[in-house]
Amino acid sequence: MSGNHVGSMLKLGVILAVYATAACVGLAFVYAGTSGIIAERQLQDQNNALKTLFPEADEFPAISGDIVSPDPSVAFDAKYEALKGGRMTGVVLGTSRASYGGAIRILVGVSAEGKITGIKILEHKDTPGLGANAASESYYIDRATGLRFYDQFAGKPVADPFVVKNDVVAVTASTITSQAVTSSVKAAGEAAAAYMAAKGGAR
Repeated sequence: MSGNHVGSMLKLGVILAVYATAACVGLAFVYAGTSGIIAERQLQDQNNALKTLFPEADEFPAISGDIVSPDPSVAFDAKYEALKGGRMTGVVLGTSRASYGGAIRILVGVSAEGKITGIKILEHKDTPGLGANAASESYYIDRATGLRFYDQFAGKPVADPFVVKNDVVAVTASTITSQAVTSSVKAAGEAAAAYMAAKGGAR
């Protein structure tokens, strides 16, 4: 191999290395610029979801202590008190449970009176047109009243059975998803009620 050919190969290698380094640096700058925006948007989405569950609350401090799930299949990955003027009016728990297509994550609001204030399905991987209807705004379990699957939990007492096809209407052809959501809401309701009882209820 001639010296000129080796030199050309080395020169090409250096040029490629420079371009690769420049690309990496550029990507790092893009990530640094967008990661903050993404984190801020996620925080805003979370705050909006919390306000949906407790519109009257003006503060949602995180709960630092453990809250034990009564259902081993349901984990809690977020825990908040809902405060109005410094007084606890309820608790919001973020749940995670296996569903048909993977983990389903839900925010569940529980009032100091022991009722579900509402739920917000944050993430799921279930089948579009089937299990995904649990979170759909255009899927109704009662079209006459405009009741969606997730609407039926609002106002439901924590002490209710929470049994699919009994006191909970299932998503059509999606029993697994319906059970995943229902058991998550039940576990959050019981755990939040126990937490508030230990705190002396609303204060």
